[in-house]
Amino acid sequence: MLRYLSAEGVARHPLLRDTMFRDRAAQFRDRLGWAVQVDAAGFERDAYDVPAALYVIWQARDGRHGGSMRFLPTTGRCMVNEHFAHLNGGLPLRDARIWECTRFCLAPGAGPHVAAALMLAGGELLERQGLRHFVGVFDANMERIYRRIGSCPQVLGQAGAGRDRVSLGLWSLTAAAQMRVARRAGVSAALSDLWYRRAFGDDGALLA
Repeated sequence: MLRYLSAEGVARHPLLRDTMFRDRAAQFRDRLGWAVQVDAAGFERDAYDVPAALYVIWQARDGRHGGSMRFLPTTGRCMVNEHFAHLNGGLPLRDARIWECTRFCLAPGAGPHVAAALMLAGGELLERQGLRHFVGVFDANMERIYRRIGSCPQVLGQAGAGRDRVSLGLWSLTAAAQMRVARRAGVSAALSDLWYRRAFGDDGALLA
């Protein structure tokens, strides 16, 4: 199932929290070789795991992390402006209707439906939070995942080549694209709506 959780909400689900941060270490440090910080507990966390962050998490049947991503408003501190502005010609992206998406992570052995479910949740946020886009930096491996899901971004800028290429992307899901992603995720519109309303209620304010 999809969970939408604040940093405080994540802390109230210790198994989900612990497996998410450990899976982030396994993906970003161990598999991709990024220079990320991993603590003594095996958690990968950074300066953007802050109270303002919104986590979208696929929770497996056993309560463990299956996949996740992190959202922050671009009007505050975010990676795209503080570390990757060069991918946008040196210009910051600051707009209340654009959120940054980072730390797209899949647990080892996660099925292809998990990535699609996470993107489906991104579409729910775009529509229901009154957003125009979300923005994020991705590598060449993620390009293949986005193509399989059927949710490719508009590329604003790139650096590097081949497997070392990183790109800045801008997403805006049309209704047709959202339907394609939902089919790949194997999640009905009614179920996606239920998971969203459990987290945000009817007025769009995060409950947990």
